[in-house]
Order: sequence, then structure tokens, then C-alpha cells
Amino acid sequence: FHRNRLSVCNKICYAVGGAPYQITGCALGFFLQIYLLDVAQLDPFYASIILFVGRAWDAITDPTVGFLVSRSPWTRFGRMLPWIVLSTPLAVLSYFLIWYVPPFEDGKVIWYLFFYCIFQTLQTCFHVPYSALTMFISSEQKERDSATAYRMTVEVLGTVLGTAIQGQIVGMANAPCLPGPGDIIANLSNSSKLLNNSEPKAAYMIASGVICLIYVLCAIVLFFGVREQKEPMGFFQGIKLVMGHGPYAKLVMVFLFTSLGFMLLEGNFALFCSSTLGFRNDFQNILLVIMLSATLAIPFWQWFLSRFGKKTAVCVGSLSVIPFMILVVCVKSNLIVTYIVSFAAGVGVAAAFLLPWSMLPDVVDDFQVQNPDSTGHEALFYSFYVFFTKFASGISLGISTLSLDFAGYISRGCTQPAAVDLTLKLLVSAAPVALILIGLVILYWYPIDEERRQGNRKLLQEQRDNEADSETDSTELAIV
Repeated sequence: FHRNRLSVCNKICYAVGGAPYQITGCALGFFLQIYLLDVAQLDPFYASIILFVGRAWDAITDPTVGFLVSRSPWTRFGRMLPWIVLSTPLAVLSYFLIWYVPPFEDGKVIWYLFFYCIFQTLQTCFHVPYSALTMFISSEQKERDSATAYRMTVEVLGTVLGTAIQGQIVGMANAPCLPGPGDIIANLSNSSKLLNNSEPKAAYMIASGVICLIYVLCAIVLFFGVREQKEPMGFFQGIKLVMGHGPYAKLVMVFLFTSLGFMLLEGNFALFCSSTLGFRNDFQNILLVIMLSATLAIPFWQWFLSRFGKKTAVCVGSLSVIPFMILVVCVKSNLIVTYIVSFAAGVGVAAAFLLPWSMLPDVVDDFQVQNPDSTGHEALFYSFYVFFTKFASGISLGISTLSLDFAGYISRGCTQPAAVDLTLKLLVSAAPVALILIGLVILYWYPIDEERRQGNRKLLQEQRDNEADSETDSTELAIV
């Protein structure tokens, strides 16, 4: 039993490994769209192609990497950790080049699409093995739940860090707006400054460089602070078994719809704050308030989860954020009110976006109880879970950017057409609310409650005890 116990240091090192995905994901989710439109100055149509194709490619790589991880041989460092370490150097290089504006115009779209796809592939080689690592750091459900709690806390801190680094550095050098025919410029002598775009370019590169450094440090801490436990792994008919498991299919659909809603909000909130609300110089601080609020709410949601169960926590957390999604678009533009609403919304975001991940180990345990002879499919569970998340992200970013193009979005425009304001309101409020409600309806039919979870835990412990006794008996017979 004691060999399955994890020290606090082990749990922290494991949790730190979740930060790179959240930091880079937050930076890309909040800022890539506005970067492509206002700094790289791409046409909204081409920006939507980059965002959608990049995410779609990313989604395709998840089950592929999950399969390859499942088939990869065991090494002295484990099966998951080599994937994490070897993918890191090229991942940080490609991430840095996403935020670099090349000195040519004709190949810009290809540049961003290529490095975006390369980074997503390499990050998948990091994140899928890391997610599956949850099942290999200990055979004890209690220890895995504890490590997952550490991970959730660090991941929320990662979103705060990503928002703070990207937002504050970039916020000090916002891309200046370009006046339209109806805009009045108070000081024409400063009009040349409106066309200066070098400072935002440098700011984005500095921010990406800092994030790359953190990415590498987190990978090093994870590699040296965590040890995998070797478990038998066979592939068999893994995909069919995994996708055919009822609770897993329901949980995936729940996360697909809720994550699609939150990613629509995430991908368009920066533009909504700067264009519709008029807070061009404050949007990065508003985003930071949301993430800080989410971080502070984690201890509460951990208590709520242990007191009322994971399913109830996800439901309450998702519902709690809906009123603030509606309020932010209904209340007249006011910076103080927006800060208050954003802080309150962050409390719900922490639960709705992160708690479903804590339910996945329960599904894996349920699968193992119902299929005791089928082992080694953990990487597939996590890879398909990530696949549907990224598929939702690709759809949300592609549709939202394309919608802005149809609405007549003006890159770096000081003002936007009324159709753009209406589109942004729909993308950060009405559409996310509808998608979250659909996800919660599906969650109602999710079958694994606390009673079933505890029952699975006892059955798996009995199976492991029986296997240990059998191994002991076989060893004694061999000695005799």
C-alpha cells in the first residue's frame, strides 16, 4: 500500500506539468484572434481559416497520439514521460514563431497555419501522455484524486499566469486603432503614431519568450519529480471499447457542449471588451480579474465537490456563471460594473471548465470494473476526451471569426459597425448560455454518482488485493 502513496512533493511536481497546456492555451485562446486581426493584420476570413484548421488538425492528432502512446514500449523513465520531454524543445520553438510577424506579406497565412499546426501537434505529444499519467502515478483512487486536486489548482494558476504575462506585457503596447471615415482624430500630429505597429509586435514576442521559458521549466520539474508505475498495457479493440462505454460517451458530450460554450466566450471576450464595451486599454486587466477570481474559488469548489459530489459541483458551477454572461451584455458599458461582473463570473468558470476533468478518472475506474480483462486504455480515454475539447475549440474559433468577417469587422478600427457589436454580444452571451444548458441536460443522465464511484473504488481495491495475493502465492511456490 505504502508504495502507492504520493508525497506532497510528488503531487506538486505532477501538478506543475499541467501548467504549460493552460498557460499557452489561455494565451492563444484569449489573444490569438485579436493578434491575427490587429497585429499581423490578416483578413478575418483567413484568420478564421487558420484558427479552424489549426484546431481541427489539433483534434485529429489527439487519438493518433493516444494510439501511439499506448503502443510505445516501456523505458527506464516510463512510457509517458519520454513523450513529454522529447516534444518540449520543438513545441516551445514553434510556439514562439506563432507570435512572430514575418517580414513578407504573401506567405503570412501559410506561416501562421504551419507553425500553429506544428505547435498543436507537439503540445498534444505533451498533454495526452500527461493526462494519462494520472492513472499511472498511483493505483490508489484516493491518491489520484488528491493529485488531481493539486493539478486543478496549478492549472487555474496557469490560466492566471498566462493571462497576466500575455495580457500585461501586450497591454502596455496595444496595437493602435486606425480611424475610419467617420472617426475624428483630436490631434492630427499624432496620426503617424496610429500607424506604428512595431511595439505590439515586440510585446507579443517578449510575452511568448517568457511563456516558452516557463513551459521548459515545468517539463523539467515534471520529469524529475514524478515516477510512473509500470502497468500491463494492451491495445486490443481499445477504441471500440472506450467509445462504447456509456458513462464515458455521456461525459464527453457534456464536456463537448460546455467547453464549446466557454471557448466561444474565451475566444471573443477580448474583442468584446475592446470593441463593444470600449475598454481597449483595460481588457487585459478584466481577463486577469476573471482568472484570479477562478483561482481563489478553487478551495471552495474542492470543499463543495467533497461535500456534494462531482456531478452536483459541475452542475452548480456551470449554472452560476450564466447570469453574469447575460448581465455583461445587458448592462450599459461601465468599467467598474464590468470588473464586478467579471470577478463574480470567475467563480463559476473555475468549476464549469475544470471540474469535469476530475470526473474522468471515475469513468476509467468504472470501465475497469466492467472490463477487468481489458487493460491499458487510459491514454485512449484521455486522448479522445482532449480530442472533443479541441474539436469544440476549433469550431468555436472558426465560426466566431468567420461571423465577424460577415458582420464587417474592421481590423484595428477605432469603431466597429453595429452588426459587429451585435455579433460579439451573441458570441459571448447567447450562444455560450445555450450550449452550456445543452451540456447540463446531458449531465442529468450521467450515471456515475457518489455511491457508484465509491462502489467502484472498493471493487478495484479488492481486485488489486487479490492480484497481489496471487503474485505472493506464485512467488512462494516458485521458491519451494
